[in-house]
Amino acid sequence: MLIKTFGSAVYGVNATTITVEVNTSKGGKFYLVGLPDNAVKESQQRIDAALKNTGYRWPGFRIIVNMAPADIRKEGSSYDLTIAIGILAASRQITCIDFSQYIIMGELSLDGALQPIKGALPIAIQARKEGFKGIILPKQNAREAGIVSDLEVFGVESISEVIDFFEGRTQLQTTSIDTREEFYAQLNNTEFDFSDVKGQENIKRAMEIAAAGGHNVILIGPPGAGKTMLAKRLPTILPPLTILEALETTKIHSVAGKLAKHSALISVRPFRSPHHTISDVALVGGGGVPQPGEISLAHNGVLFLDELPEFKRTVLEVMRQPLEDRTITVSRAKFSVQYPASFMLVASMNPCPCGYYNHPEKECVCGPGVVQKYLNKVSGPLLDRIDIHVEVTPVAFSELTAKRFSEKSESVRERVVRARDLQLKRFEAIEEVHCNAQMSPKMLQRICVISDAGSTLLKKAMERLGLSARAYDRILKVARTIADLAGSEQIETEHLAEAIQYRSLDREGWAG
Repeated sequence: MLIKTFGSAVYGVNATTITVEVNTSKGGKFYLVGLPDNAVKESQQRIDAALKNTGYRWPGFRIIVNMAPADIRKEGSSYDLTIAIGILAASRQITCIDFSQYIIMGELSLDGALQPIKGALPIAIQARKEGFKGIILPKQNAREAGIVSDLEVFGVESISEVIDFFEGRTQLQTTSIDTREEFYAQLNNTEFDFSDVKGQENIKRAMEIAAAGGHNVILIGPPGAGKTMLAKRLPTILPPLTILEALETTKIHSVAGKLAKHSALISVRPFRSPHHTISDVALVGGGGVPQPGEISLAHNGVLFLDELPEFKRTVLEVMRQPLEDRTITVSRAKFSVQYPASFMLVASMNPCPCGYYNHPEKECVCGPGVVQKYLNKVSGPLLDRIDIHVEVTPVAFSELTAKRFSEKSESVRERVVRARDLQLKRFEAIEEVHCNAQMSPKMLQRICVISDAGSTLLKKAMERLGLSARAYDRILKVARTIADLAGSEQIETEHLAEAIQYRSLDREGWAG
């Protein structure tokens, strides 16, 4: 007897429907075909034990299971339930009904209970797109899939519940989430606030400019100056996620299996802070079974690299292309997957190995040339993609103990949102460009027009400070953002003057 059930495979951040065909005939062998990996092949043992422990049996027939399309590799253990239901129906242990209305997914435990799967959200989105009536999956994934409208989502705890549902003995409870309610309930649920930072007003200003223009930023300063503290608070002043951005971000975390338990939707911009021992594959994504890397998990949010020179050179270099293209393509011999990677890079570093070069009180003990050698660990092409360089100085005791009011993230965010709105209008006719940091050199000539006085100022600054040629474009981009924050249509000389000071590492002789 031939029975068809339906599952789904996730490639990149999108799903593909998989048809599981189960055919029984005379004989006694089991065949699983259709490019299954080892985890799928091992399903026979899990299904056998699960059926016996729930009052059913492994049929004594020749069983052929084909997973179509047969030229796509099937990975993971989430097809256990799909195959098990097909085997039960093909061996007439459960009533043969039309399974074509449902996507069935879940990993089986030996006692018949279901374990959570990865990628429930993209699977549910694809199921709705292809006109399925509903999706049956583990209860732990029900809220995640429940944000997809016009689709019945059934969260189950065991295979027994699924069998009883198809036999008509019980009705399963549907899970539906009000996406907008879920989104707005968590929108301002942040742990940190800019008001926690004492002093450092000039650094806060630089972070505000970075947030307003989507600029990458590097913070250089001694240990304990507040670099990490400031970086962690950057997401709180970025514009709130839109619903579309929240869905896109949730899909990536769903595929990676990083979605918090019982969470339905990510509505706060992600903040990822990998350790400097991370490998290049873990950072950009890939592996034997391709998975999103840290740069994709930081999509629509912030990627913070603490102690930048301590990262391996190869790890930093693989970021260069994603920083430009805002996507990462992982290619294999038979297929390639693409993950989005539009993030703000925030990096921090000590100015030298001992950490006290240019410190106002403590003396640097590094030998001649050591500071420059340390800075050279970060390549020029990577620095070229960082618009703002800021020197962070230690906070004085008087500022730490001062009782004065510090501006909250909410107030800063309002200014950032106003500046971003101006940029959205400016770039509305240009696809893939949404903020000043994404402007091409050609766009700079048209949008960042400066007066003769501004041009003279910029020329003198470049000559006196020994600024490199790459600093020119960056200064114009940052100056445009400063003008947007001020609500100015033109880039004035004061905007250029402020932008010039955010190029510390480009100054000739900065490291002695």
